[in-house]
Amino acid sequence: MIRKRLHRQIYFAVFLCLVLMVVFSAILFSVVGERGPNNNYRNVFQVVTGLTKYAMPEPDLPLAQQAAAIERLGAELNIAIALFTADGEKIGSYKFKGRQPNFKRLRRKILDGDGDHDEGGWLRNSRGGYSLLLEDGRWFVARPKGFPSRPPLAGVLIWLALITAAIGLGAWPFVKRLTGRLARLQTGVEQIGAGNLSARVPVEGKDEVAALATSFNDAASTIERLINANRQLLANASHELRTPLARVRLGVELMKNGGTPARGAALERDIAELDSLIDEILIMSRLDTGTKPNMNEEIDLLALAAEECARYDTCVLNGENAVVMGSEKLLRRLIRNLVGNAHKHGKPPIDVSISAQGKTAVLTVYDAGDGIPKELREKMFEPFHRAPGKQNVDGYGLGLALVRQIAEAHNGQVQIVDEDGRECVFKVSLPMKNEA
Repeated sequence: MIRKRLHRQIYFAVFLCLVLMVVFSAILFSVVGERGPNNNYRNVFQVVTGLTKYAMPEPDLPLAQQAAAIERLGAELNIAIALFTADGEKIGSYKFKGRQPNFKRLRRKILDGDGDHDEGGWLRNSRGGYSLLLEDGRWFVARPKGFPSRPPLAGVLIWLALITAAIGLGAWPFVKRLTGRLARLQTGVEQIGAGNLSARVPVEGKDEVAALATSFNDAASTIERLINANRQLLANASHELRTPLARVRLGVELMKNGGTPARGAALERDIAELDSLIDEILIMSRLDTGTKPNMNEEIDLLALAAEECARYDTCVLNGENAVVMGSEKLLRRLIRNLVGNAHKHGKPPIDVSISAQGKTAVLTVYDAGDGIPKELREKMFEPFHRAPGKQNVDGYGLGLALVRQIAEAHNGQVQIVDEDGRECVFKVSLPMKNEA
């Protein structure tokens, strides 16, 4: 439907512009065209008027002599001329073809004082050529070549109509192609709406419609990625939630038969674990959908890291102050997950350092553990992924995935590198605050 409507709207808009051009040209022609030849010919007309009156045969000569004189004059000048009586009877002519002018109409124009008066008293004929009323009442008509003459209005309108039709026919395929591309965009939107998240549209050309198609494909890819990530997160979360929920349910049943401090503490740990898992799932979901807390806080990474490193006796912190803009809550979670991951899966000591490298703040976390094989390092940032042999270790595989999301939300990045002879160094790079 959009193709048909827009197709017609664009085409009729083009066609209407052409029609307006024809109407405007006709009005301009009717107004300006009455003014006669341009200034370049005015002096010529004045001279020709004098020569014409001088060369005309006397009106009292016999008509045959007048006709012979007109024929000789036309032959010498090599132009089509004719001489008529005051009543419009032809006296003589030379190469004068076609219908004679309407002298009554020309005389009426002279009496009314309007119309086609050119310099020297010449009147432009509607049938071509120029007419001059002599003092004795005779009419002299000339159709010279090279002098400007106004074509009939009907002919001009026909010519403009033909041009309009030609442009209209030529514009049709271009308008059809444009609306066809928009129709394919509509089809892609409808497919996305119907649930086909892999639908894409071809990018044709290099204009605004092509840019719109590119934006649509980018948006469709983002939507597909987000929905697939949420589906995977929901599926994995539902699976991971069963274990702590089962332990909580069991703990509640045991508490009914008589609670002990140990059972109460275990139940509290299970609830805290469940709460932590739900919190991380919610943070990941909000970051996936672009919902972020206040990202305009000034945070000193060194001070923030000192607070988190104080939770572990085997953690050593060194470095320099580096101020970044972002969310303190998210950056605290980033540092806590990295340090907690090193404490849980690595070996002490845990080295944490903060450095300012140009306009970038760099956070590195290293432990003395066995490290991670290079082929598995990228997978460590996938949600619910656990390294081989770590399935029985506490955690759900969301910590590093959340670290990457938080870093990217702050226009930074995280990677696992080998640095200064140390293997498996977690390195987070964040843009520092711009100093005015």
